[in-house]
Amino acid sequence: QVQLVESGGGLVQGGGSLRLSCTASSGPIFTPFAMGWFRQAPGKDREFVIGINRSGGSTSFADSVKGRFTISKDSYKNTVSLQMNSLKPEDTAVYYCAARPGYYSTSYINDYDYWGQGTQVTVSS
Repeated sequence: QVQLVESGGGLVQGGGSLRLSCTASSGPIFTPFAMGWFRQAPGKDREFVIGINRSGGSTSFADSVKGRFTISKDSYKNTVSLQMNSLKPEDTAVYYCAARPGYYSTSYINDYDYWGQGTQVTVSS
């Protein structure tokens, strides 16, 4: 059973930056998996934020985070990171790391087999 653990959330002022990390609790898991970050704001559906393919050579992202968020993968450290810059109050949400078997990340929640417990990101205005 794959377990993903997110860290790095917190409270930040608008315009600031945060870096989230996602680590697998067992095995060299990231090599066979594409990874994604999703978020869920209060009263809203969970939505795709950004993803990275299995090799780490290609990323995809939601229009709302274009130019502000980046994703990276360190298979040696078994970690996927989300760098968030120029944060806005509307980025406030619980952020989830997810893994799916296959080469490419997708924006569809049901494509992902494994999920972390989430980490809260709050951006003040």
